Amino acid sequence: MKNGARSLEEMRTRVEKYREAGENRLADYEVGCIILAEPFFLPRDLWIPEPDNWPKHTVSGKTYDLAVQPGKGIWEKVQLALQTMVQPEEASEIPKPDVARYGDGILVHPRLGQGAFRIMVTDAYGSRCAVTQERVLPVLEAAHIQPYSAGGEQAVWNGLLLRSDFHKLFDAGYLTVTPELNLEVSSRIQVDFENGHEYREHHGSRIHAPDEPGQRPDRAMLAWHNENRFLG
Repeated sequence: MKNGARSLEEMRTRVEKYREAGENRLADYEVGCIILAEPFFLPRDLWIPEPDNWPKHTVSGKTYDLAVQPGKGIWEKVQLALQTMVQPEEASEIPKPDVARYGDGILVHPRLGQGAFRIMVTDAYGSRCAVTQERVLPVLEAAHIQPYSAGGEQAVWNGLLLRSDFHKLFDAGYLTVTPELNLEVSSRIQVDFENGHEYREHHGSRIHAPDEPGQRPDRAMLAWHNENRFLG
């Protein structure tokens, strides 16, 4: 991928221009990525024109203070557009089924950053289960070591990428990972379910952790799980 450039040299020249850096043919530039958590899209008729001072060639990092203009005006227009998109009268036009299909509505507080957490953990583990190296993405889940409900952070070092069954057993305390990154399987799995041979086969094995030190499971978080969740 050359990002529309005709050659690698032309692409490097563009990168150096945006970075406002001198030419260095030996430099290995880092290409970053910004994760958008819970984005929304306005219909074309509600699009908001960009401010007069918006730089035409912005590629990253442009922000506005929402307390002062023009940021304040943009935010007010966004709020108005969102209110316009929700039409209360439209809800009354939906025909009611003869038989109730759903229970009463409940208020749910979504986890902040949950989508970004899943993306970061999946990327850090190379889309492979930390235990089995399974690569079928639909069955892989980002597990919190210290649960979010117990004060755990939405950070990659508080996460493990696990196959869904291992994730459920990890959350239930039948599995844990030691600070030395070894998987331990509780003897309770055999007692409670009279089975679990597949999981016992992984007992004592070392998990596959990210190479990047800042992405590896935090030892304190693993110790927390050992002490507070593992059934022993």
